[in-house]
Amino acid sequence: MSLSVPPISRASDSGRRFPGLFLVLEGIDGCGSTTHAKLLAKAIKNRGPEVVLTCEPSTGPIGSLIRQVLGRRLFVPDVTGPRNFNWSTMALLFGADRMDHLDSTVAPALRAGSVVISDRYDLSSLAYQSVTAHNGSESIPWIRELNAQALRPDVTIVLDVPAEVAEERRRSRGGVEEMFEARELQARLATIYARGEELVPNDRVLHVSGVGTVSDVAARILEAVFAAAGGFFQELGGAPKG
Repeated sequence: MSLSVPPISRASDSGRRFPGLFLVLEGIDGCGSTTHAKLLAKAIKNRGPEVVLTCEPSTGPIGSLIRQVLGRRLFVPDVTGPRNFNWSTMALLFGADRMDHLDSTVAPALRAGSVVISDRYDLSSLAYQSVTAHNGSESIPWIRELNAQALRPDVTIVLDVPAEVAEERRRSRGGVEEMFEARELQARLATIYARGEELVPNDRVLHVSGVGTVSDVAARILEAVFAAAGGFFQELGGAPKG
C-alpha cells in the first residue's frame, strides 16, 4: 500500500511549540486503538526516538475518576436512584483531565523531543459528547471551546472499523459493558468518526482501515505516520524504514 500524504512542513510550521512529535490514535470502542498505540510505540522506538505512550482518560487523578464513571462504578445520586453523569459533566471532566494530562505528561515529553503517542485525545470528546448531548451537533462549539487551550496533535490516525466488527471484538474481550458501549451509540459514533476531520478542521487527520490482521493494520498505521511525519525522523539522523 502506498499513501499519498503531504508531509508535515516542520521548517515552516511557526506554530510549533515543542521539538517532539505528537501522535494520536482514535476510533470507536473496539477499533484497536489501544493495541495499535502500543505497537506503534514499539515500532518507532525500535527506530531510535524516545517514545512516551499515554492515553485518555489519563492515569492522573481526574482520569481515574472518569474511568470509574465509564466502568459504571460511580454514579450521580438522584431522587429516582443512581444514574449516569450528564453529557456536559463528562465533557467538563474530559476537558479537565486533558489539560492535566498535557501539563503532567504530554508537554514535558514533547519539550524533551520525544514522540508522544496518545490513545485518544479531544476528537473523542467532540465525538462522544456531541453524540450523547441532548442538542446533538449544536453542542460542538461549546466542546471545542472547552478544549481551546489543548495542544494540537501533529497527526491523528482514525482507525475505521465497522460498528459490528468492533462490537464483536468488545464481546470477545468480556467484562462489563462500559458507559458508551451500547450498540446503537457505537453505530452512530462510527458515522461521526468517518468524517472526524470535520470536527477538528485544522488538524491533520488520516484514516486507516482497522480491519484485517493485527500485523497488517499495524503496517498501515506505520506507513501513514511515516508518510506524514517522515521529516521528523530524518531530522533525528535516519530515514524511516519499513
